[in-house]
Amino acid sequence: MTEMPDYASFERALAAADNQPATAFDALYRLTRQVIGVKLFTLMSFDFRAGVSSRFYSNMPEAYPVSGTKPVNETDWARQVLKERRMFVANDIESIAEVFFDHELIRSLGCESVINIPVELAGNVVGSINCLHEAGFYTPEKVTAAETLKLPGAACFMLRERCEQEEVA
Repeated sequence: MTEMPDYASFERALAAADNQPATAFDALYRLTRQVIGVKLFTLMSFDFRAGVSSRFYSNMPEAYPVSGTKPVNETDWARQVLKERRMFVANDIESIAEVFFDHELIRSLGCESVINIPVELAGNVVGSINCLHEAGFYTPEKVTAAETLKLPGAACFMLRERCEQEEVA
């Protein structure tokens, strides 16, 4: 843990009326920095019926922009995170290169370790919290601490869904 987690600030951001869901996403990013530490932070949603994923938040939008959809690839990563609902952790660039085609970009940002935290709602993985940092960063202690981000992550995903429904209505 890099500093004491401020869950109260996250709760206030989640309840705020202004600029949602971006306010909550920013608060989840800050909370993640406090709980486990992160250089590159993104949020991805997964639509299994359509077979696509979508990045909807990034703390480095120049390198990892919020964009349209892309196909969900059937990989060991997808099996572990999306089907088995287990975190994926890699602490060196070689392990990252085995599952992520953009490993050179990841490395250029000073990141050589990753933890992907599945977000579950109603029995389904709906997305992931993706955290990257320097080599060897995500220790067993940080992986254990990352479990505490699942509930705040789920709240952000539900808020995003609600905001999208309100835009349609």
